[in-house]
Amino acid sequence: MTFASIGAAAAALTGCEGPARVAGVPVHFTSHQLCSATFVAGLDADEYYNEAIKPKLGPIGALLRYDVDRQQREVRTSLAGLVQSRAVHDGPFGCRVLHPGREARFFQGEADEPLVRSASAIAGAGIVGPVNNRLSEALDHAFAENPSGPRRFTKAVVVLHRGRVVGERYAAGITPATPLIGWSMTKSMTNALLGILVGRGKLDMQKPAPIAEWSAPDDPRRAITPDQLLRMLSGIGCGQSLKTGFTTIFDADTQMEFDMADQSAFAANASLRARPEKEWRYTNCNFILLSRMIRDAAGGNAKSARRFIERELFAPLGFEHATLEYDSAGVPLGTIHLWASARDWARFGLLYLRDGVTETGQRLLPEGWVDYSARLTPQSADEYGYGAGFWTQRGNSAAARARIASGYPADSFMAIGSQGQYTIVIPSHDLVIVKLGWAFTPHDDHVAVERLVRETIAALQPE
Repeated sequence: MTFASIGAAAAALTGCEGPARVAGVPVHFTSHQLCSATFVAGLDADEYYNEAIKPKLGPIGALLRYDVDRQQREVRTSLAGLVQSRAVHDGPFGCRVLHPGREARFFQGEADEPLVRSASAIAGAGIVGPVNNRLSEALDHAFAENPSGPRRFTKAVVVLHRGRVVGERYAAGITPATPLIGWSMTKSMTNALLGILVGRGKLDMQKPAPIAEWSAPDDPRRAITPDQLLRMLSGIGCGQSLKTGFTTIFDADTQMEFDMADQSAFAANASLRARPEKEWRYTNCNFILLSRMIRDAAGGNAKSARRFIERELFAPLGFEHATLEYDSAGVPLGTIHLWASARDWARFGLLYLRDGVTETGQRLLPEGWVDYSARLTPQSADEYGYGAGFWTQRGNSAAARARIASGYPADSFMAIGSQGQYTIVIPSHDLVIVKLGWAFTPHDDHVAVERLVRETIAALQPE
């Protein structure tokens, strides 16, 4: 099948803007992700492309070319010379695709007021070896590859027990200081920012969401609440964000994420496909709207939003290597675009393990917020077991029962991202497990992660 016929089929199937938008997705995806991997994470561009990007492109890969310009700190891509994309590194705002008329950069080289970061005591400077042989074997299994494929590409595992790292391992070229993409684990970080706003009295999760496009008295979306957005119950008619792979170029969610300069405008103008609260549908549209609400509450622009996120969340947690990216409208991409080191993801998990209180005793999240976040959304129970921005083993869902049978404790909950990103919080064992990489194994590498959970818990049992 030629790319033109793929685009024509997409237009017929989706009723979207046609082949041009479908063609833009892989080109913009490649330039954006390759820019982030190179200039945010410091990874080898060719290796990242071959491991993490090329396998996703399917037949389009043969037609795509890229160029990494280290002097200008940008990546340019081209699809058969017909569709081009340019992604630039915008300093602390990460990377962003430049769309026509949206070429302005947010970072002009001005110095930030220094932030006081929490002294993080989870580990020293060096890599922490496993505390015993059983934990070492668990990490061996997490990195093991099947010679016949598909590849797991595990890049980092960190085990945090009783507030300290008791074992960690990294792939070649990755260190405790390397930011790695969290994909949809970013949604759980958005949960934390909403909790901070709630704690400061700037947001009520049960009142109508402050979205201007929905404010008309007769607009059926007017009553949608932030809680419904957070729990994927809004009913808005966007795409879906659970599936990955080549065919997602046809999905409205993927097109929003990689081919639209103002993502929240697209989401805010989506019509209802179901009555709010009646249908659980996992879509990034919900979280880009929540992200815009965070931006607006923080001052209404990218700079004020970044400053708020750094001051109110990253600094108190002691994040050392984290970058949240933005779209061209200045909205933080609290959907899938947080790059952070494995240790920073562990620090994030520790915040939820400690009921929203930092290592230094500062309460960041309101009392009860963690339980609210891990409480099952009943509409998701049959297949998924989702809470409020986290996946959960609580609530006796069919999905949770299956995970518990595989070794997850019943009180655990987790942030999950595409291709096997996990931050697993296990209160009953005072434990956080982080696993990062770009797996092509089935179902986000869940079989290997279930084994990691079982073996880690067993390794840390008292002798």
